[in-house]
Amino acid sequence: MRERAKKLVSDLQDQIIAGLEQLDGTGTFGRDPWERPGGGGGLTRVIADGDLIEKGGVNVSAVHGELSEAFAGSLPGSGRTFFATGVSLVIHPRSPHIPTVHANFRFIEHGDKSWCGGGADLTPYYFHAADKQHFHDVWRSACDRHPDVADYERFASWCDRYFYLPHRGERRGVGGIFFDYVPASDAALDFLADAGGSFLEAYVPLAEKHRATPVTPAEREWQLHRRGRYVEFNLIHDRGTTFGLKTGGRTESILMSLPPLVKWSYAHEPAPGTPEARLLAEVTQPPGPPPAEDPRAGL
Repeated sequence: MRERAKKLVSDLQDQIIAGLEQLDGTGTFGRDPWERPGGGGGLTRVIADGDLIEKGGVNVSAVHGELSEAFAGSLPGSGRTFFATGVSLVIHPRSPHIPTVHANFRFIEHGDKSWCGGGADLTPYYFHAADKQHFHDVWRSACDRHPDVADYERFASWCDRYFYLPHRGERRGVGGIFFDYVPASDAALDFLADAGGSFLEAYVPLAEKHRATPVTPAEREWQLHRRGRYVEFNLIHDRGTTFGLKTGGRTESILMSLPPLVKWSYAHEPAPGTPEARLLAEVTQPPGPPPAEDPRAGL
């Protein structure tokens, strides 16, 4: 299962990069292989200053070794030995009319337990209900094809709760799916492969739809401020960032997810009734309550 998961994420990296290079039109992803002291390594592939993509990356890693005693105690499983492999991507488009997008699909072993996790979420700068609907419809279909391991309603609700900035009272974007602690099995890996293979279908039509929309300086300014929320979430709350740093991952690859340009201004708020205010109205809807059961209960 370990070998199947490693091949799965590597194949997804190749497939997604091919689609994103075609979408961008001029930019290409570099290749930066790396080794992790203590075991394993990965391949970081970053694009910058493309026609559509201002900065992005599609990274894979397969790492193993020993966790710190404290961190091992926070995960399902026994002992300190671990193995983790996954593909993680973030795309920051140049135009504020094209959403930022993130996706991650991973397989983890810790002692006597192994599980799958991941998901995808959309972070627009301007809200379009049809875009949100399309993005969610793709993930609903992917989940519905794997009813034994995936539940769209549960994963979509989990996404809204996970990608939430409590200090702002805002969801990071308009959601998607998020899942973790799905017990590892052939069926779970089938779902990972299908979900990862659905990414281009979920995102590319949205990028193409808005790529020719003219951009004003004020819209670019709004994009830079909203990117600040992305940075705040990834540095304060993101579980993947924490896992990577606490397992001795490569810092440059972990922080690849951060946008190239960002702005914070004191008490920056949009004027009422503007398209910017409409986005805030959407993302400040509170996420639903968490389920009563522990998501790790099946492990």
